[in-house]
Amino acid sequence: MWDFAAVSIIGDNISWRSDLALTLVLLTALCSTPEIISVLNAPNDDGSTLIIQFEEVIDTSDELAGLLVQRREEGTDQWMTVLSEALPLPSEELYDGYDPDYPISPGTQYEFRTITLTMEGDSLVAPVFTGAEIPRGEWYNTDETPVLIGCALFLFLILFYFKMAQRGVELYLRPIAGIEAIDEAIGRATEMGKPILYVPGLSTIGDVATIASLTILGRVARKVAEYQTPLMVPNCDPIVYTVAEETVRQGYLEAGRPDAFDNDSVFFLTQSQFAYVAGVNGIMMREKPATNFYLGMFWAESLILAETGSLSGAIQIAGTDAVTQLPFFITTCDYTLIGEELYAASAYLGREPKQLGSIKGQDACKAVMMFIIGLGIILSIISAITGNESVMFLGRLLSLSDV
Repeated sequence: MWDFAAVSIIGDNISWRSDLALTLVLLTALCSTPEIISVLNAPNDDGSTLIIQFEEVIDTSDELAGLLVQRREEGTDQWMTVLSEALPLPSEELYDGYDPDYPISPGTQYEFRTITLTMEGDSLVAPVFTGAEIPRGEWYNTDETPVLIGCALFLFLILFYFKMAQRGVELYLRPIAGIEAIDEAIGRATEMGKPILYVPGLSTIGDVATIASLTILGRVARKVAEYQTPLMVPNCDPIVYTVAEETVRQGYLEAGRPDAFDNDSVFFLTQSQFAYVAGVNGIMMREKPATNFYLGMFWAESLILAETGSLSGAIQIAGTDAVTQLPFFITTCDYTLIGEELYAASAYLGREPKQLGSIKGQDACKAVMMFIIGLGIILSIISAITGNESVMFLGRLLSLSDV
């Protein structure tokens, strides 16, 4: 099966040697070199990986340096060295297809061979292995079954609570102080006869936090129109400015006061970060608004805005999903919406069935995940104390590694 000639490769020159010592080396190498026994298509992939399996070799000669695995398409003569491993092999299986320079094409028949390198610099070429499976992509990745189950459960809970909300069932939502204080803050400004300042963040319209902020702005504008309280909405992005203007206008229209809308209440300042902050701070110090809203995406300017508003004596409600800026808002504002509370604010304020069902469905999914995590922790503790691995069925079920 093997080529008994030792080939010393130096450039393109090939020399043949057949002395007794070299023959002994070759015989030892033949007994210690792993041989390809199968090439299988890797499961749960896109057809770009093959698994090369070798026979188990117990004894490895000190005369061997490494193993090269070469591949070629069936019917061609061009060999490519796709793997290079030191002997003994770290595993009986090697994966071919991870090197981007030598990709595997799905649906192509390949042939393989190995070349064993000795410490003397000689090469021992094995016969061509022709029984490789054809690489093919899979339609379904069984490793992702837990993800599929989780997505199905999530979708079911969302639709279930959505239908309940549509039927008029009263759904309980955990009270959030920052959202419940919005009406109070608007009422305070109305009683004092002072304006309300609403900062929709410094990001673009493509940011989720900006979209959530504009949704809340619509609710605030409706309430402001009912109370006839002045509203100021400075913007640093032209597109956000346009959307914010239409949002406020719609809020006044829904409140039945379209004539009370002031075109100058929503305005554009500048796209420069700290120039915008300076402009907003100037508005705070001159107009002395009774209520400041900071809802959206913020960066290094968050503390400057909130500290200036605190010095002006305004009640402040902030909300952002920027984790690095939350500490500044928490310490300087009266109420802070943390992370996803900003996204849920529109559902809390509007009480629309679709939004309520979505919020309740998400809360139910979180409860399920918390239960699974808690159960996993308890079972892990029991397993560590008793040494009984049978209680770890939950981990095996989620990973499906033993199924």
